[in-house]
Amino acid sequence: MTLVSIITPSYNQAAYLEQTILSVLGQDYAPIEYIVIDGVSTDNSVDIIKKYENKLTWVSEKDSGQADAINKGFARATGDVIAWLNSDDYYLAGAVSSAVKIFDENPDVTLVYGNILAVDENGKTFNTLNYKQLTLEDLLCFQIIGQPAVFMRRSALKDLKLALDLHFMLDHYLWIQIAQRGKLLHAEQTWASARYHAEAKNRAKAAEFGRDAFRILEKVKQDKDLAPILVKVERRARAAAHRVDARYLLDGGQPAAALSAWMRALFLHPPTALARMNILVSAVLNLLGLGMLREKILKQREARYQK
Repeated sequence: MTLVSIITPSYNQAAYLEQTILSVLGQDYAPIEYIVIDGVSTDNSVDIIKKYENKLTWVSEKDSGQADAINKGFARATGDVIAWLNSDDYYLAGAVSSAVKIFDENPDVTLVYGNILAVDENGKTFNTLNYKQLTLEDLLCFQIIGQPAVFMRRSALKDLKLALDLHFMLDHYLWIQIAQRGKLLHAEQTWASARYHAEAKNRAKAAEFGRDAFRILEKVKQDKDLAPILVKVERRARAAAHRVDARYLLDGGQPAAALSAWMRALFLHPPTALARMNILVSAVLNLLGLGMLREKILKQREARYQK
């Protein structure tokens, strides 16, 4: 059977770490090589890891951040299929076996991804993130794939590492590089839960996310194989980078900057900006002091999921 290597980078996420570990160890698939890379946590994360050390491989040592920790895991991984699961996210039942089955049936696929549940700090679902089949050009235009539900062939990762200078969209740049090497395939199945909480990067440092989009564009421009592909969709890609920036500036409490970024997207490629009119509406509502309307809508959506 195909060996699957799963890596969990860990640092001071003890409140969620055990659920993450159990979601891997509880999969209905074997063999799984589970690797936990801890960055010398100062909470009781290491104690939690030690509870399961007979079922996983682990190390606790200083690193340079999330990308460095995951890269260490990549270097240790020996499976033909590789994934990583952050220490505040968790797999749903059957995720690994479903991914392996798709790889077995589609030998030309280098990366497969499913859908994701968005959950709060208590594990309550407040949204479902349903993706679609994407191409390399779509990725260059910042169509996002949810990282917790991604599985990759080891062969597609050859010579690739996560970029240490990317802190928020490090996964997206890796998907772009892998898509250059082979086919991506979306599975219409829900494989993982991504946790949104106050300490998570997508909340605590939301306003900084957009910078990574522009860093990615610069990296692509310097890549002799990717640059010609980017040229074909450059205005759309630049507009999408501004739209990503607008979305996270809004989440980071900067509605004026978000509105400005959205308008730049509109100028560059109107369809890209208009596809996310909700950013415009939310930014304007916040600037008018009516931000509570957006919060009310989000709470109503969350209440529907709880029912």
